Order: sequence, then C-alpha cells, then structure tokens
Amino acid sequence: MAQYVGSNAIGVIMTGMGADGASGMLKMKEAGAQTIAQDEVSCVVFGMPKEAIKIGAVDRIVPVDRIPQEIIRLINRSETENLSPGR
Repeated sequence: MAQYVGSNAIGVIMTGMGADGASGMLKMKEAGAQTIAQDEVSCVVFGMPKEAIKIGAVDRIVPVDRIPQEIIRLINRSETENLSPGR
C-alpha cells in the first residue's frame, strides 16, 4: 500500500494481538497516507492499535463505531482539497 498508493490511501488498524501491523501502518503514514486506529475502550484486544500508536504510525484514534464516518470524512476532505482553485 505504502509503495503503490501512498498519499491516496487510508490505513485502519483494529483490535488484535501483536505488533506486525504497526510497521506497515508507519510505512503508510510516512508515504502520506492518513491512518486511523481503533481506540482502547472499543477493542477486545488493544495490542495491535497500541503498538501502532506507540511508534507514531497513527493520525487519529477513534471508537470502532466511528471508523466508517472518519473514513468518509477523510475521503470528502480529500475530494474538496482536489477541487480547490490552484490545484
């Protein structure tokens, strides 16, 4: 994702054990992607999001029920920015 889509991607990391997704999220963020992590309260297991947050791979932390709206908000913002004069 990071290599081929870069800033056109939105990464989401959700409940789970381990840290294997965190490094991928960091690569995505470094490539310009927007990144979202599920918050601790709504996670069954906070391991994966916690590791991504810890290494600075996450832009936003939201409850699981707000993730779809956050994705839509980011898509709409991106579309608006691309329509701005001078682009």
